Amino acid sequence: MNELERYKPIAEAISLLFFPHAEVVIHDLHTGRIGAIFNNFSKRAPGDESSLDESDKLPDTQDVFPPYFKINWDGKKMKSVTAVLRSSRGKVIGLLCINLDISKWEEMHYFILDLIKPVTEMPDFLFKNDWREKINVYVSSYLKQHALRLESLDKAEKKKLLLALHAEGAFNTKNAASYVADVLQISRATVYNYLKDKS
Repeated sequence: MNELERYKPIAEAISLLFFPHAEVVIHDLHTGRIGAIFNNFSKRAPGDESSLDESDKLPDTQDVFPPYFKINWDGKKMKSVTAVLRSSRGKVIGLLCINLDISKWEEMHYFILDLIKPVTEMPDFLFKNDWREKINVYVSSYLKQHALRLESLDKAEKKKLLLALHAEGAFNTKNAASYVADVLQISRATVYNYLKDKS
C-alpha cells in the first residue's frame, strides 16, 4: 500500500475542522503529483502536477516549514504551512500543505482599523459639559497608569480610585456619586463612606 494513504485521514480531519477556510493538500514526491486534496478551493485535483521546485533537495532534518503567504487564483491571500511526510523508514515521501484563506480576516482587520481610527476630535461645544465623559476619561487613564483592570479592582483599589476622582473634582456635579458608584460597582452609600474616610 502507498504509505501516503495513512496521512489522508489526518489531512481530511484538518480540512473538516477549519472548513470552509482551509484546503489541505498531500503531494506525492514519488510521482510529483497531487495525491489527495480536501476542501479544494485552488482549482486543482488529485493527479495534477505538484509543480514543486527542487523537492529532491528537502533537508533531512526539517519536518515543518514555517508559515508563508500565497495568492490563490481568485486573488485571495492564503497563509500556508507545509509538513514533510515520511515513510515508516524515515524516507521523505510527500508533503502535507495546509492553505488557510485569510481574505475574510484581512477584510475584517482593515474594517476594524478604519472603524477605530479617529476622524476628528470631539466637538468642544457639544461635550464641554459632559461630566460623565470626563469621569470615563480619567478612570481609563488611571487604570492604564496603574496597570489595573476595572473589573478586577479590590476594595482598597476602588477606594484609591474614588479618592483620586474626588481630588480631580469629579464629585462637584450633583449626580456624580451615583454614576461613580455604578462604574465601580459599589453602592452609593459606600461612595459616601469612602469620601467621609478620606481624611
